[in-house]
Amino acid sequence: MNERRKFFKKVAFATSVLSIASADASIGKNEAKASLIDLSLCDGCKDYSMPLCVAGCREKNLQNYPNPIKEIPDYYPKKIKEDFSNNKDDIGKLTPYNWIFIQHIKVEDQEIFIPRRCMHCDDASCQKVCPFGVIKKFSDGAVRIDEKYCFGGAKCGDMCPWGIPQRQAGVGIYLKLAPKFAGGGVMYKCDMCHDMLIKGQKPMCEQRCPKQAIIFDDREKIYHLAHEKVKRQGGYIYGDIQNGGTSTLYYSKIPFEKINLALEEKYQNKKGTPHMQVEVENKVLSQEKLIKSVLAAPFIGAIAGIIAVKRSKDEQDS
Repeated sequence: MNERRKFFKKVAFATSVLSIASADASIGKNEAKASLIDLSLCDGCKDYSMPLCVAGCREKNLQNYPNPIKEIPDYYPKKIKEDFSNNKDDIGKLTPYNWIFIQHIKVEDQEIFIPRRCMHCDDASCQKVCPFGVIKKFSDGAVRIDEKYCFGGAKCGDMCPWGIPQRQAGVGIYLKLAPKFAGGGVMYKCDMCHDMLIKGQKPMCEQRCPKQAIIFDDREKIYHLAHEKVKRQGGYIYGDIQNGGTSTLYYSKIPFEKINLALEEKYQNKKGTPHMQVEVENKVLSQEKLIKSVLAAPFIGAIAGIIAVKRSKDEQDS
């Protein structure tokens, strides 16, 4: 009984440490980067077999893609396993093996190509709702999932206004801790090439873009550039106010209301194909009570504590 009490005391302490660490990872405005995606320049790399931003991202992140076990176990309460491992070459939507893709639509007889990936929100819903504390918002603006400790609870995907994170079953720490209960894999998404940003390098999607339709720079410069474009050329911006602001801005000469209507008509809001609704609410604020009940669940707290202890040990060993 005493050993059991000691264990849960350690879990409670570890969980509190984990929560504090996650909360302290706030964005620093002076250090933050952002990107501007100019839809008037992007042509979807029509002359190439694959859009170059997509090809560059896949090449760079090949070693980060999941490698699931062959026999993926059933788990409770859902029996549906999200397994994309037989469709690794699908570049027509966001998957654990494809972190950026191009949406192609027509609006008023004009072709529009839209590179889609994580928006890297200022007040990231995914980070706030992760019960295991494995999503971090870095000072450079990147929002990154630690795949080594992600349990695949998928709350981040549910709470993301655009449904960006995608889950792959049969991989991750859940197989060791609770393969038949909750979790169910690892969540994957664009990490803004955080490892390159900290080295002063441009993210791969910008490096590979032949039209300079994607550019990264200091956040203040990007926001200024976007609004200057509107002043000089007319047009519209997306991402500056949606979900409270993001580190990914889009510029278009066509209203985003019309773009979103075309997206909904073509993609039917299918999984991995984000919308461009102009009014985007923060789901964390609207579903606060539900989220608190999830985070307070004893099982979730215990698993979060175990993950925190394991992460701390791994960091000490390294």
